[in-house]
Amino acid sequence: MATKIFLNLPVKNLEQSIHFFTQLGFSFNPQFTDEKAGCMVISENIFAMLLVDSYFQTFTKKQLCDAKTATEVLITIDAESKDAVRDLVKKAAELGAVIYNEAQDHGWMYQHGFADLDGHQWEIAYLDASQLPNQ
Repeated sequence: MATKIFLNLPVKNLEQSIHFFTQLGFSFNPQFTDEKAGCMVISENIFAMLLVDSYFQTFTKKQLCDAKTATEVLITIDAESKDAVRDLVKKAAELGAVIYNEAQDHGWMYQHGFADLDGHQWEIAYLDASQLPNQ
């Protein structure tokens, strides 16, 4: 059984992407970061490998998706509160991210998101299981 998850995302400018996510509070594992790739630490066992397009292309025979015009994946990460969701999305927008949807409050889940510098969509969600509707 898998013990770690690595999301691989193509990026146009690795330096700008690393700066963007560092400013949002993420760290990078220097052991797996070089001029072709940045290993962003999302949690203890979840990582996003930001790979320059040409390097990413060596792992697949398929054409790369332009995430600014097509959606290839929605990446959702949790936050500790509604305010943390708001703060992260606001900061992302200040750093050049695109807000592509309005915040949604479902009572038990509050979510909002942004598209990063390469168009990858990140959903930030606060989940309050105590507020889940009975089914």
